[in-house]
Amino acid sequence: MNRTVIGTKNKDVLSDFLDYLLIERGLSKNTVEAYKNDLSKYIAFLDKKKLSVEKSDQSIVRNYLSSLKSISRRSQSRSISAMRSFDKFLVIEKHTDDLIMNNIDSPKKEHVLPEVLDVDVVFKLLELPNQSSVLGIRDKAILELLYSAGLRISELVGLDCSDIYAEDRLVKVTGKGAKQRIVPLGKKALESITYYLNRSWIKLAGSKRPTELFLNHRGKRISRQGTWFVIQKYAKSLEIKVYPHVLRHSFATHMLENGADLRAVQEMLGHVSISTTQIYTHLSQAHLKKAYHKYHPRAKA
Repeated sequence: MNRTVIGTKNKDVLSDFLDYLLIERGLSKNTVEAYKNDLSKYIAFLDKKKLSVEKSDQSIVRNYLSSLKSISRRSQSRSISAMRSFDKFLVIEKHTDDLIMNNIDSPKKEHVLPEVLDVDVVFKLLELPNQSSVLGIRDKAILELLYSAGLRISELVGLDCSDIYAEDRLVKVTGKGAKQRIVPLGKKALESITYYLNRSWIKLAGSKRPTELFLNHRGKRISRQGTWFVIQKYAKSLEIKVYPHVLRHSFATHMLENGADLRAVQEMLGHVSISTTQIYTHLSQAHLKKAYHKYHPRAKA
């Protein structure tokens, strides 16, 4: 079988697997896209070696995984997890007889503490959007909501207008695995959202009157990339380095620094496991140590 035929067959099998995840397992489009990104690299590796997925074995898998050593252990673990699911699918669909991922271990997790912004830096960031422009009003509402409710970018872009409960100062969030949660809204965030809906949303929506909360300049739902661009744009003005979840991580850390209950923060973030939330307690401690060593007159003695 030549390389072109093998490549086409491998892509067809991958496409079937992605349909299975979306339709039968009911995973979100974002999750399926993540599977696709990880597995496409594995498929490309097999294509290069002129191998079909049916002919892959543990030695080939280990060879592929060794090529991932340069990426983070977290990314390696995600790839292995995707490959395990794909492996099970191949057996279920009778493409192969054996589970070749059975003895493949994931690398130990890196305990990397995410960087957070100081409270005063967050406040400066939130004040940057121009409140006399349509997009500036929208941008402020986006930044305020990300920080006020600790949302993931994907959760924010998925919001509809009906998800904002203004009278109760709450927002309904659809998180990973389509799990929904209710998160309180701060006064400033609600004011920014209300102002955006009354002043900018109407202009961006035009005559269409869409259901989506945050719109781009074409009146469509803003994308994750568009939202990330908004964050980067204002961070650049302050000459600070940011990453997509910087406001979410800052929200959690600032809540804990001010005495919030760990379980309450877990619920607001939508974490399944308390251990995921506990990283912010370490982050809070690290932040306090940094402040101590920077400002205490005897710290450097």
